[in-house]
Amino acid sequence: MEPTLHNSEYILVDKLTYRLRSPERGDVVVFVYPNDPSLDYIKRVIGVPGDHVVIRNLHVYVNGHQLNEPYTAAAPDYSNSNCTYCNVKVPKGDLFVLGDNRNNSSDSHEWGLLPRKNVIGRAWVSYWPLPDITILSQPQYPGVH
Repeated sequence: MEPTLHNSEYILVDKLTYRLRSPERGDVVVFVYPNDPSLDYIKRVIGVPGDHVVIRNLHVYVNGHQLNEPYTAAAPDYSNSNCTYCNVKVPKGDLFVLGDNRNNSSDSHEWGLLPRKNVIGRAWVSYWPLPDITILSQPQYPGVH
């Protein structure tokens, strides 16, 4: 999730919010990795049920709108990797998630959709180490509905 989060950072996870509402685009979520339930992952929600997510020409599009993603380490260049899920309609009960370090992330572009039931909670605050305290706010995606 670099540059947003770094290895060895401690975060507070809000487990209440998603009992009251569903995850939204831009939320940073902690979840049980679908391919190995012994692992927890942290990624950013890009697509919610009903969204059409397309990754092409170094950009991510949701419902035909190119996302402005200042939080990423670099544009997604999946030309030399397996991008089985670079054009997908997100069904009910699933999410499409990507890491902020797009070119070095095991995420939905590679292993597919995230079942909503795997979400543990919303990453809220990075609190350790102290110099790196960060509120993990949700970015706005103008034009994406």
